[in-house]
Amino acid sequence: MTFKLPDLPYTLDALEPNISKKTFEFHYAKHHQAYVTNLNNLIPGTEFENADLETIVKKADGPIFNNGAQVWNHTFFFLSFSPNGGGKPTGALAAAIDNTFGSFEKFKEAFSQAAATLFGSGWAWLVKKADGSLEIIKEGNAGNPLRNGLTPILTCDVWEHAYYLDYQNKRPDYIQNFWNVIDWNVVGNRY
Repeated sequence: MTFKLPDLPYTLDALEPNISKKTFEFHYAKHHQAYVTNLNNLIPGTEFENADLETIVKKADGPIFNNGAQVWNHTFFFLSFSPNGGGKPTGALAAAIDNTFGSFEKFKEAFSQAAATLFGSGWAWLVKKADGSLEIIKEGNAGNPLRNGLTPILTCDVWEHAYYLDYQNKRPDYIQNFWNVIDWNVVGNRY
């Protein structure tokens, strides 16, 4: 199977000023593309040569996992955005957030704290557990909750390449603006 960089449902400058075109030119067009290229170069002749991306994330190790998970994570991340994003979730996801965290504001604070305090590079995730309840987890490097039987709902990329061009070392500022571009319709459908 050959993987391709996914098309985005918005232009590279559509999320400005929250995420700049320049950041997308590097983060999406260079970093994400590099993971796609690396994965395509790594899988020929392996048990993952014809596997889908989710299988690679769940079962591979080493460089195949690292690149496969980064392709999956970045695609999931970028497809969570809209130039008309922001606001709050509605429906079942909103009810689940209120039930688990007490309110959307408390959830947002807890998720932002998880993203801000993850040491080094990685991802903050909102996940659904098998019983339907929600949890916020942190994963370092290419970590992905699919490996632990969890359903990803939302993620925030806290690798420096996600924010350094726009926010330098101010990860909390990036996280604060991340909420302005979330497409809650897309995210809600994942729940």
